[in-house]
Amino acid sequence: MQNLKSFLDIQEYTYNNINFIANDPISIPHLFNKKEDIEIAAFLTALISWGNRTAIIKSARHLMELMDFSPFAFVLKASDDELERVSTFYYRTFNADDLLFLISALRNIYKNKGGLERAAEIGFNKNGMIKDSILNIRKELLENPHLLRTEKHLANPEKGSAAKRINMFLRWMVRKDNKGVDFGLWKNIPSSALMCPLDVHSGRVARQLGLLTRKQNDWNAVEELTASLRKLDNDDPIKYDFALFGMGISGQNLSNLNNVLDK
Repeated sequence: MQNLKSFLDIQEYTYNNINFIANDPISIPHLFNKKEDIEIAAFLTALISWGNRTAIIKSARHLMELMDFSPFAFVLKASDDELERVSTFYYRTFNADDLLFLISALRNIYKNKGGLERAAEIGFNKNGMIKDSILNIRKELLENPHLLRTEKHLANPEKGSAAKRINMFLRWMVRKDNKGVDFGLWKNIPSSALMCPLDVHSGRVARQLGLLTRKQNDWNAVEELTASLRKLDNDDPIKYDFALFGMGISGQNLSNLNNVLDK
């Protein structure tokens, strides 16, 4: 296990630095300085973060342009004409109906419920679990009138979803390690509670390294993988997301590591 930790620490150091930002969706919230702008840009970007990273970044930046690069002000004050302008936006199956709902729902959360951070904290404070943060954010958003089709863009771990995109968003908001990538804006949820943003890349590498045995990329797999990562660093287990994801997208060959790593 110590050899595996040392190996992953090196990989985390390789990928977790400011050079990671430019080619990752986290580059979009890094366009902003105001807390609420960062939160909203990060949340909307995370929700469309599936598929090709270049395409994600291009679409998310276009959305910020449609919002006059002032996402918080836009959410709170957009006129009917401005909302009509953003209704041209779509990314794969995420369309204008989904976006207009989210703008309305976020307006309600920021005007009446203390913002996304407060929604996450209320959920977390129930049992000290990130799963409850995800569920409460989802619940508060879905209080607004919406089409049933929109619910698929808001992950529900209660129904087994791995919730990769919302876990990634929460990593961005909660983790702070002074390396310049994650923001660490939210102070009342500890990094130790975060869950790994599991996708096809991190899942493949985690299985090759013996950190994950479950075949499906679902919430049970997220719990298994995160428990394995906590054995390596209980205070900041999700720093290893950089290692798993980075090795996954780089296509690193791990087949020759079995004789090196003491798993």
